[in-house]
Amino acid sequence: MTPAEHRPAGPQEPSGARVRSVRRLTTRKHREEDGQFLAEGRQAVREAVAYGEVVAVWVDHDLADRHADLLTLAREHDVAVYEVGSRLIAALSDTVTPQGIVAQVTTPVATLDDVLAAAPRLVLVCAQIRDPGNLGAVVRVADAFGAEAVVCTRGSVDWTNPKVVRASVGSVFHLPIVAGVGLGEVTGRLREAGLQVLAADGGGADLQDYAADGRLARPTAWVMGNEAWGLPAEDAALADTVVGVPIWGRAESLNLATAAAVCLWSTASAQRAAD
Repeated sequence: MTPAEHRPAGPQEPSGARVRSVRRLTTRKHREEDGQFLAEGRQAVREAVAYGEVVAVWVDHDLADRHADLLTLAREHDVAVYEVGSRLIAALSDTVTPQGIVAQVTTPVATLDDVLAAAPRLVLVCAQIRDPGNLGAVVRVADAFGAEAVVCTRGSVDWTNPKVVRASVGSVFHLPIVAGVGLGEVTGRLREAGLQVLAADGGGADLQDYAADGRLARPTAWVMGNEAWGLPAEDAALADTVVGVPIWGRAESLNLATAAAVCLWSTASAQRAAD
């Protein structure tokens, strides 16, 4: 770590080019071109600084005292801090009431090769999940139950979308996220690596039966389908088995994040019990 006397001691004045560079990141095209994204809010900024590669932290100068702990943390990690006007912070935010602090983060690049090289036991595959809030919530669930990676197939929402980052509550910084691969390639390579591939669908085999007979203790990849139409038959056919969460009440179905939570918790519990 750089000696304390060489760290930025206080807020710096951003150049016009620096301001333009951060404004660009509100669009997907420029996030992809620049290899950076924005993490908004206290929790996201804290996790970004602790686990990510942060280019700069931008804070509303009128709210700097409120975020003094995060600004101190940023400077301890040699991250530049820019205190700017509320209009710029509002322009970087997609919330109605911004918290007044945003991290500018270098996008980590993870590949399927990277994931498989780590010999994972629990992976979540998101097949064309389009809603950013849903994807963020599912990433948070995967993180909570110890999944070693999340894979987003082609057609899924961009995981650096601000709503995804915010809904993940910092979990996008805790595990690798692979994007832009085909479902057929993902399922085939996971199977070759020794993982069973289970597709989550309400009409499948009973998850409770899978848990009872020990099959969930195996290295497992769960495929979760689109929130609106689920998994088409041709996609479900790429899995070894289609498994459903039993519903004993009168609800028609579970939302995506809840279904993912039940499937991942059941699998992680079975794997831990087997260990």
